[in-house]
Amino acid sequence: MKRFFFLSFFIRVLFSQNDYPIVLIHGFFGWGNDEMGNYRYWGGYKDIQKMYEENGFIVYNVSIGPISSNWDRAIEVYYQLKGGQIDYGFKHSNKYDLIQKPPDKRYDGLYPQWDKNHPVHLIGHSMGGQTARMLQFLLETEILENDSLNIKENSDLLGLARKGWIASITSLATPHDGSTLADIVTKTFPFVQYFIGLAGVVGTNFYNFDLSQWNINRALDETWSNYVQRMRKHKAWETKNISSWDLSLDGAAELNGFLNASPDIYYFSYNFSATRKDNRTGYHVPDKDVFLLIRSRAKLLGSKIIFKKDGNETDSTWWENDGIVNTRSMMGPTTGQNGPDPIVSYVETDPLMQGQWYTFEPIKLDHYQSVGHMISKEKREILDSIYINHARLLLSLPKY
Repeated sequence: MKRFFFLSFFIRVLFSQNDYPIVLIHGFFGWGNDEMGNYRYWGGYKDIQKMYEENGFIVYNVSIGPISSNWDRAIEVYYQLKGGQIDYGFKHSNKYDLIQKPPDKRYDGLYPQWDKNHPVHLIGHSMGGQTARMLQFLLETEILENDSLNIKENSDLLGLARKGWIASITSLATPHDGSTLADIVTKTFPFVQYFIGLAGVVGTNFYNFDLSQWNINRALDETWSNYVQRMRKHKAWETKNISSWDLSLDGAAELNGFLNASPDIYYFSYNFSATRKDNRTGYHVPDKDVFLLIRSRAKLLGSKIIFKKDGNETDSTWWENDGIVNTRSMMGPTTGQNGPDPIVSYVETDPLMQGQWYTFEPIKLDHYQSVGHMISKEKREILDSIYINHARLLLSLPKY
């Protein structure tokens, strides 16, 4: 793995180098650094942000709605970095009956100087990769409050077209085309029920679903169980402004119709696999070291056919997975109405181009191991080298 990156890194660094900050965007049911004591979303018991900083990289770590839609999450990333009173947009808030500007979501700003002269590298794990793409869209697009009257949104983010704020987007185990797990769960038992075990594990006095825009706030004396039950029964789950829609095959395809690659941004996708093909059945079965909590999900993903709203169905190429996301979905967006984004294999000696996804061969880690959870010492060393070497690759990209 070191040889894989080192040659290209040193060739590029001879010609250009940037010092843009890295922004870490967590995935579905993720949490911020202050919500789980010393157990980090990015790294578990070994903090990936700290590891980056010890190696000289500037890193910001956002904490956004763990089950919110990518629209809401992307807006939260923006305001947490830039600072100010969050604004989900008049049209969007009116459509979904949201509180447009929740008073509890006002931020000082982790990186207030962020602009086209001070861009960032976005790294998203799982749903965080989708969120990064949504943030790109919201930055580069003039969002209208009223389509018929051509009235723009009046907010610090929406209503303006801002290009050049993002230097690169990197996705790790991201369901760009959705996950068949989302479809399986919603069609067999309530979507949230599967993840309720995870919620119980991470449910401390500090963990929050961050759904104040939906007017779901945990009361001071409210038990974790009651809070979860209220969240599960909320009307949000019946809309498209929620994670379960964005993570589904049909929801992801809808997003892919307008979250297109920009000719000004570098894209990288890291793919993971925790299954192998069973020669007897042809299905995919979980590897021996897959985390127990998702072993059954890995097996389920490895054999199911899902029928989509467009009349098509998934095939055996969807069976390889990391226990949560189908590996073929991690490579890049392919299901949008305008066709797939350009996706090519990363070759260390080739010059890098903006506007297309560079994808890497699947890495044998499950969905949690890919971010440093429940991982052996040997695999942890491999994972650390992947993160550090990729940060060096980002550092070697041309400076605007």
